[in-house]
Amino acid sequence: MKLSVIQIGNSRGIRLPKALIEEYKFNNSVELDLKDSHIEIHAKSEPRANWANELQDLNSDENEELLIPDVFEDEEL
Repeated sequence: MKLSVIQIGNSRGIRLPKALIEEYKFNNSVELDLKDSHIEIHAKSEPRANWANELQDLNSDENEELLIPDVFEDEEL
């Protein structure tokens, strides 16, 4: 894909087509990785995005066990 470098205020930049932005799920910000001869653009990752779903899966799995008990032996109820 060939894109033109355009003037954006006092800077220069590129405009990405809407289809590309939607396909790669780019939101308001992206991550750039600068390589030797090129730049890689990645959708900004949300490290905790799936935690709720994963915790529900763990809770529903009867083979999972707590590493720390809910109640300690010397604790009064």
